[in-house]
Amino acid sequence: MKHPQQPGAVDPILADGDEPLSNMSGNPYFGDILETRLSRRSVLRGSLATFVAGAMATHLPFSSAFAAEGSAAAAPSLGFSAIPTSAADAVIVPDGYRVQAMLPMGTPISGAMPAYSLSASGEDQAHQVGSHHDGMHFFPLQGSSRDGLLVMNHEYIEPRFLHAAAAGLALDRSGFPQNEDGSRDDDQVLKELNAHGVTVVRVRADDQGQWQVVEDAHNRRITGLTPMRLAGPVAGTEHVVTKYSPDGSMTRGTLNNCAHGVTPWNTYLAAEENWAGYFANSDAELDRRQARYGIETRDSGRYQWHRAAGGADEYVRFDASARGASASEDYRNEPHAFGWMVEIDPMDPASTPIKRTHLGRFAHEGVIFAPAVEGQPVVAYSGDDARFEYIYKFVSARPFEAATADGSLLDEGTLYVARFNDDGSGEWLALVPGENGLTPENGFADLADILVNTRSAADHAGATKMDRPEWGAVDPITGQVYFTLTNNTQREENQTDAVNPRADNTFGQIVRWQEEGSHAGTRFAWDLFVLAGDQDDSRDLTGEPLDQDAIFASPDGLWIDPDRRVWIQTDISESVMNSGIYEVFGNNQMLAANPETGEIKRFLTGPVGQEITGVITTPDQRTMFVNVQHPGATTEAEAFAAGNLISHWPDGGSAIPRSATLVITREDGGIIGA
Repeated sequence: MKHPQQPGAVDPILADGDEPLSNMSGNPYFGDILETRLSRRSVLRGSLATFVAGAMATHLPFSSAFAAEGSAAAAPSLGFSAIPTSAADAVIVPDGYRVQAMLPMGTPISGAMPAYSLSASGEDQAHQVGSHHDGMHFFPLQGSSRDGLLVMNHEYIEPRFLHAAAAGLALDRSGFPQNEDGSRDDDQVLKELNAHGVTVVRVRADDQGQWQVVEDAHNRRITGLTPMRLAGPVAGTEHVVTKYSPDGSMTRGTLNNCAHGVTPWNTYLAAEENWAGYFANSDAELDRRQARYGIETRDSGRYQWHRAAGGADEYVRFDASARGASASEDYRNEPHAFGWMVEIDPMDPASTPIKRTHLGRFAHEGVIFAPAVEGQPVVAYSGDDARFEYIYKFVSARPFEAATADGSLLDEGTLYVARFNDDGSGEWLALVPGENGLTPENGFADLADILVNTRSAADHAGATKMDRPEWGAVDPITGQVYFTLTNNTQREENQTDAVNPRADNTFGQIVRWQEEGSHAGTRFAWDLFVLAGDQDDSRDLTGEPLDQDAIFASPDGLWIDPDRRVWIQTDISESVMNSGIYEVFGNNQMLAANPETGEIKRFLTGPVGQEITGVITTPDQRTMFVNVQHPGATTEAEAFAAGNLISHWPDGGSAIPRSATLVITREDGGIIGA
């Protein structure tokens, strides 16, 4: 596989903070596999269904299980009228639905309940809802669908919309105020760190159906500064020894939390995705623990936190250069404490978050669990959201027992990486010492070494390079696993294939598979659910182009509700949104799909410059929560300096745009989407 872009080069449709290409291995690429499987012509019109059937029929144990379960599963209804695409600075939902915006960035939830203001302090932000809302889950209290804890991630920040000092400066969406000597103001850095992380907040519906924040002991913020425990095979090893934690047992904070997961024992897992860009490192040579994750020799980080004027230790740690005599005297290992899944118990506000290292270290988009079965292993899937990276699965060593299950189940087991074969079959390759070439002779000393270097281990094992694996979901009836692959513009003309019949994968796709036997099995059969794109460059499950009610690009967020509706959310990068080939899609959106027929309908469109992300309903499915991230991000630097913002959502008028959560209900009180 030839890569036209070198590591560190800028991709024109990368969003802020997305990781540049760092996988230069010779492993097979998913597009190449599909090119072998099908010719370009066969997928262009009407034959995708034939491909699906052929792929699933290749191995009878796979296809018979797939067909048997699928045929018994009731197809969900899509009972709403699809809405058109939109470029308006508004949220639009179908007729018969209503929408409320709540919990915008800066909403007070704890402490003295400090009011939102651009002048609010860094300490205030530790008691307010964070920025850039992302993955989210509703934890009902006492089984209620009108009262519960909403837990959400905050992926990153747009500093110009955080600080009063930014007014009048020509700042783009990633720009931030700096002192003349290049240092950062300490309180601004504190505010930015506290705007990252996770929010836990109690919300309740009043008699009129309006949802509101409830001041409650459960409410808290987990931020980029919160003390956290390391658990699993990497904890206590030399890889994570730092000045802060000489025994390698602790770290501070979680960053770039994208999607999430909910464990069978009812805790929340926050993913650490594009964390590498936060670190500076001026060392002349970097080992694979950093280089393979996109860290380069540079004296700058994404927000220059290590240059906070006061020189506090909690900020200095973002310089990973070797400055002391040993790792216990500096922060050369600080990046190794990131790239994990972070377990949070929302029901215990005094609990310490735990980074579960056996789930692997990479740019976690999120994690999804297969339905837990008493006496069987716990199984969880995760995607590595970067170009040419991989899909992983963890299988616990101990069985699930509901009465005693807790996060320690994630500390012992086997981490696998997926290989997709050109005949429609697939296999899971174990990332354990002694298997698939993971030996000391090949540079993998032990399990901790494999997990800190998960990407390198997957390279060596021979995993299949994918097009930015994002969110996943498991069908609650058939057990089929779905993953969004958002895009990959690094494909050359001679690499067009069945899954992407165009040069450069600009629009993305959704892949799904059925495990052999159980989710803990090591073989699977895969098919293609949809090729995203416009009406000329897309295909549905029957092989036909998507119609105007269904076109979409860059699938990202994904959730399957209890009735099996597949909810698809899009993240067209703000750098290309509403322009060129992306103009036809309008603002980012959310759609619903029927997993049996492949029918897709557009359900929601968001305001200007945002990403639609995060979706969950209450247990009765009559209230849906959806997040709107970074509205107004398409405001150009000169326009920002002049005060000409492109979005004022959700407050309207001349307000600063803020990420916020949507509450969607039906006017007749019915089930969402039905």
